[in-house]
Amino acid sequence: MATVTLQKLTKVYPNGTTAVSDLDLEVADGEFMVLVGPSGCGKTTALRMVAGLEKITDGQLRIQNTVVNDLPPKDRDIAMVFQNYALYPHMTVAENIGFALKLRRMSKQEIGRKVEAAAVVLGLREHLERKPAQLSGGQRQRVAMGRAIVREPAAFLMDEPLSNLDAKLRVQMRAEIAEVQRRVGVATFYVTHDQTEAMTMGHRVAVMRSGVLQQCDKPQTLYDDPDNLFVAAFIGSPSMNLYEGTVSPDGDGIRLGGQTLRIPAGVRQARPRLGEFRDRKVVVGIRPDHLFDAALQDRDLGGATLEGEVSLVEALGSELMVHFQIEGARVQSDDAEAAGEDVEERSDFTSGESVLGDQATGIARIESSSQIRAGATARLAVDTERLYFFDPASGEAIRS
Repeated sequence: MATVTLQKLTKVYPNGTTAVSDLDLEVADGEFMVLVGPSGCGKTTALRMVAGLEKITDGQLRIQNTVVNDLPPKDRDIAMVFQNYALYPHMTVAENIGFALKLRRMSKQEIGRKVEAAAVVLGLREHLERKPAQLSGGQRQRVAMGRAIVREPAAFLMDEPLSNLDAKLRVQMRAEIAEVQRRVGVATFYVTHDQTEAMTMGHRVAVMRSGVLQQCDKPQTLYDDPDNLFVAAFIGSPSMNLYEGTVSPDGDGIRLGGQTLRIPAGVRQARPRLGEFRDRKVVVGIRPDHLFDAALQDRDLGGATLEGEVSLVEALGSELMVHFQIEGARVQSDDAEAAGEDVEERSDFTSGESVLGDQATGIARIESSSQIRAGATARLAVDTERLYFFDPASGEAIRS
């Protein structure tokens, strides 16, 4: 068991491309750390540097207190679980799980004991004599995990291990992998592009973009308190609604197109920097979960509603996904769902984001009892205590 520490870890390819830049992370003994981000963000490269499959350009990698930058993969005391399982088709499940132990010249009795123990943990006892071709995708993935577990490594590395499974099986395997990791208690790096996977499995989640770590924290903290526009848009499904807004001259309201939302006193006190943006533009974030059908609310909604034209209502049984448009401009983060391909882009913002048109789209996740229908005008209540504000120049969250 060990702690894995990455200090300023950097990877620059010979053509000058920087895949990972100054990555600082520490994975504690027994911790499940998830690296998440869009394709090409550097998460798999970071994992491969830890594994020894990519040469480290700069920085330091330590497993426990040993610097392992120049050690070959076999000497790093890590075990990797790959996306494609990498099982030997001619071997049985038991032979696949115990293969690494056989290479270590362990006795048959010791190998059998370790394989049996791993099979019990993974629910594979009844399949030990089968070949991989006789197994389902989920069972094959368990065999790949078993092969890692029996080695009793200092750390597990998992590279998109569920991407080849169907949606239902992925949900099941998420829970199984998290439970196995908890029982084994080994520091684990887990790479995925699926933010739902990251949020449901990780003790902490590291969000990467273009080789740079954006934020690393507990999943709920990333959702409730994102550091910047990228994290705000990437974490959460559906994605956060991001709009161009203008703070009122007195600072107690935010104007979105032709509508104004009241900013509660508690929000202004918690974010004193908002005072610097009076009568200036900001990016306003509203999570779909923080919008409600105003007709179903039994409280005073003064200053906390938006009206929008409903374009689509998706009935999901327990809830409705309401797609709507309001007058104004939606800010499209690189990883937010596109607001529309035919609207003209403007360059009002300099943070790498773009502002789209004069009709701002949005999504609300509301009660299934709502009578809101496509083609109608909906009045949506806004939980203004949960508004997010971002600096349009830097993209950073406006806090204290």
